[in-house]
Amino acid sequence: MRTLQRWTQAPELKADARTTTLRPKPRNALSEIERQAIVTLCNSPIYAHLPPSQIVPRLADEARYLASEATFYRILRAAGQQHHRGRSRRPRRIVMPTTHAAQKPNQVWSWDITYLPSPIRGKYFYLYLIEDIYSRKAVGWEVYDEESGEKAAALLQRSVINEKCLREPLVLHSDNGAPMKSVTLLSKMYELGITPSRGRPRVSNDNPYSESLFRTLKYCPQWPLEGFASLDAARTWVRDFMRWYNSEHRHSRIRFVTPSERHGGKDHQILALRHE
Repeated sequence: MRTLQRWTQAPELKADARTTTLRPKPRNALSEIERQAIVTLCNSPIYAHLPPSQIVPRLADEARYLASEATFYRILRAAGQQHHRGRSRRPRRIVMPTTHAAQKPNQVWSWDITYLPSPIRGKYFYLYLIEDIYSRKAVGWEVYDEESGEKAAALLQRSVINEKCLREPLVLHSDNGAPMKSVTLLSKMYELGITPSRGRPRVSNDNPYSESLFRTLKYCPQWPLEGFASLDAARTWVRDFMRWYNSEHRHSRIRFVTPSERHGGKDHQILALRHE
C-alpha cells in the first residue's frame, strides 16, 4: 500500500519499469502433442479416477516419466479438468498432534472403532482397526456386530503375533471410548508388554491416524451408500479394501509408496529408483 501511495503522490508518474521483451520459449517446454498426451493419459480408464499425485509415482515405478506432478496439475487446470470430485470436502492441511514418534515399524500403533451402516436404520456393524503410524499399514482389523473390550483384546493379541513383535517396546494409542478403557483390554496390554496411550478427554482429533484411514475407507468410490446387507458382506468388503489399501494405495504421507512397501523396508529402494 505504501508503495502505491508513493507512486501516485510523486511529482511525476513513472512508467512501469518491467521489461516488455519477448522471451524465447524454454527448450524443455512440452509441445502441444506432449501436453495432449498427458491429458489423454489422465482420462484413460486406468488413471481417470486418480489425481496426478497418484499417477506420477505409478508411472515412475514403471520407469516412465512424462512430466512433473506440478506440470500434470497445470496442464489439467488449463484443460478445465482440475476440479474437486467425490463426496468428500476439499482437503485441508492438518497438523497431526502426537506425543509419540515412530522411527520404524511396530513402535507405535493407533487403534479405533468406527460404525459401518446397514440397510436398517439404527443398526450398525463395527470395524475394529489397528494401524502402524510409521508405515500407515493396517496391521490388524476385524468387523463385529458389537463393541467389546474382549474382542479388542483378541484382535490386539492376534496382531502382535502376526507382526512378530511380542514383548518388544510398543505403544498403543487410542481415544477414550469404553472398549479402549476396558479392564480386559488393559490387562491384555499389560500381558503383552504394551504401553497404553490415550488422547485428551473431549478432544476429537487426538487420534488422527485412525480417523484419516477411516476417511479414506468411507470416501472411496466403492463405498456402499446403501449400507452392508450382513456381517459377512461387511467383512468381505473391508477385507478387499484392506488388501487394496495396504498393497496398492500410494499413501501421500509416506512419499507415495504403499503401506506394505514401507512396512517391509522396500520404500528406500523404490524412492531411489524414482530419482535415478
